[in-house]
Amino acid sequence: MSVQFNKDNDGIVTLTLDMPGRSMNVLNEELSKPLAEAIARIEGDATVKGVIVTSGKKEFLAGADIEKVFAITDPADAFKLAEDYKGFLRRLELCGRPVVAALNGTALGGGLELALACHYRIAIDDPKAKFGLPEVKLGLLPGGGGTQRLPRLIGIQASLPLMLEGKELKASDAKNAGIIHALARDREDMMAQAKAWCLANPKPVQPWDDKKFKWPGGDARSPANGQLWAIAPSMANAKTQGNFPAPINIMASVFDGGITDFDTGCRSESRYFANCVVSQVSKNMIGSLWFQLNAINKGSSRPEGVERSTVKKLGILGAGMMGAGIAYVSAKVGIEVVLLDTTQDAADRGKAYSTALLDKDMKKGRLTQEGKDQFLARIKATTSYDDLKGCDLIIEAVFEDRAIKADVTKKAEAQLAKTAVFASNTSTLPITGLAEASERPKNFIGLHFFSPVDKMPLVEIIVGKKTSKETLARGFDYVQQIRKTPIVVNDSRGFYTSRCFATYPMEGMTLLAEGQHPRSIEMAGLQAGMPVGPLAVQDEVSLSLSLHVLTQTRKDLAAEGKTASEHPGVAVVEKMAKTLDRQGKKAGKGFYEYPEAGQKTLWKGLAEQFPLKEQLPQQELIDRLLYAQANEAAKCYEEGVVTAVGDTNIGSIFGWGFAPHQGGALQFINATGLAQFVKRSKELEKKYGERFRPAKLLVKMAKEGKRFE
Repeated sequence: MSVQFNKDNDGIVTLTLDMPGRSMNVLNEELSKPLAEAIARIEGDATVKGVIVTSGKKEFLAGADIEKVFAITDPADAFKLAEDYKGFLRRLELCGRPVVAALNGTALGGGLELALACHYRIAIDDPKAKFGLPEVKLGLLPGGGGTQRLPRLIGIQASLPLMLEGKELKASDAKNAGIIHALARDREDMMAQAKAWCLANPKPVQPWDDKKFKWPGGDARSPANGQLWAIAPSMANAKTQGNFPAPINIMASVFDGGITDFDTGCRSESRYFANCVVSQVSKNMIGSLWFQLNAINKGSSRPEGVERSTVKKLGILGAGMMGAGIAYVSAKVGIEVVLLDTTQDAADRGKAYSTALLDKDMKKGRLTQEGKDQFLARIKATTSYDDLKGCDLIIEAVFEDRAIKADVTKKAEAQLAKTAVFASNTSTLPITGLAEASERPKNFIGLHFFSPVDKMPLVEIIVGKKTSKETLARGFDYVQQIRKTPIVVNDSRGFYTSRCFATYPMEGMTLLAEGQHPRSIEMAGLQAGMPVGPLAVQDEVSLSLSLHVLTQTRKDLAAEGKTASEHPGVAVVEKMAKTLDRQGKKAGKGFYEYPEAGQKTLWKGLAEQFPLKEQLPQQELIDRLLYAQANEAAKCYEEGVVTAVGDTNIGSIFGWGFAPHQGGALQFINATGLAQFVKRSKELEKKYGERFRPAKLLVKMAKEGKRFE
């Protein structure tokens, strides 16, 4: 039985949610039906004096059954799902007995909505437990009364950010926010507090059911919230460019509830919920950011039959921005780190990066001085290769130069045990070529981090021709050890993410060279769903680095006796970096000007260097930016650079910020329709060149009526 019903001698019923065969409780028919039956028993039994709702699992309740929500295509079905759940929650809070939520662990989404329908909430003070309404991250909104109860509990202005950003709070923070009433030391303490509250409060009423109820901070019509409603929708639209329906629906649901009674507000919420559920955006996001991401995190790309491993001592070659970031995230999980550079001053600067981040945590009260000292003690800044002895893993993060990388590889390997793994953080140079400098190519792998390392969630694992499955497994385990998401790709120039990402700024620069207005180009990137415009992101990467990579690529191809047609955007890189000496953000001048005080602005000289011509429709710009990226991703999949659809989609979103509402590069093709994508690609090819020629795989799949699964 998924819901255990136990009544003690004092008439206190404990409902324990414990779904058989599952590690976590989820809201589906298997749980909701017995829960509704238990509520009916309580309603019909006058001897019941109070109710405690808790869980037999490690966590309380994870939320809705996403598989069921994902499968819904009829808005009437989504509306009924929300109404049915709210129906028995309403019965629970109106059953005439005190109801306490005893939260032994995480309560998210529908799990927290169940808790909000209880009169009192107690949580074990476990720092790992999370509480929140994160539905917006999957293109949804809270459909179990969350947009109605939370604002009435803590106020509209306090509740909106939690729902719009999908914030997940620790128990102590949830208590401070007014979501949880009390904290407990452990389960025994929690259950004792819950029973005591039931006995002390025989006739509780939810705030919103009290005839004297007043909204904390005012309802939706209150002048105190007037400025919020005047500004918040436009701010949300500016941030999302109208690509995500969920944030607007959340605000609309809260607003509607703020001008009506509770039950009417709940029905309104169900309509907005249904709108989100059947939207293509939620289907895209759930497919990639739920199903595919979960599969990756469960090890779908990890070799089978290899024992799990952990890194105890890590060596990092190069204490620049990337090396310093890798040191921080590794020390954060307890790994001993050796941070090596050519001078002690450079190594110390790399360690100082961690110090600066820890100081911020201390100011916010998240860290003590003792904790900071212990953290920094795990990082040894040095110039001596002797300090690398005993390292399980080495990560090379030096300049993108083959000779430099080969030199440090040999010096480091001389200090290592034969079982140690050597990884390069290169973003473009083929791993198989770099492994030629290694005496143990089977133990050589690519671990491509993204900047800033402490914030970016992805690591691209690159498998060379001689990389063993044991080395791949150990690289995969390390990435998960530092709480990052690993995707696995095969070796090639630019690998997957760098190769596909480059098409975005390159196409933006091509549009500039064609005479399109730079502001229109930047807006097209944002409207497409990218986090930053293509010219701004090129400045971030730096034009000088792109020029260096371009030069290195030309050298490598020449050495192999090969030539390759270059993207028309290359001419803009050379003009900006070489002729005009505008190197990018780091140099303080690129496509943008970067004043010491104030915001960046587009360089006025662009008008002279790239004169305006006839302007294209904005949708044309958007299509060019999206199709360039998606088609390149399809080519990578076709060539076997990436072999899993999930890795391809998640890599595009987490790696270079491909429009999340599209669900990733391949899902964008799916949602567009293979036939339509091929047709539009051919139109773009005819107008702008062969770089838009659809991948052969796409043409084949379109003819066969297939899609990426």
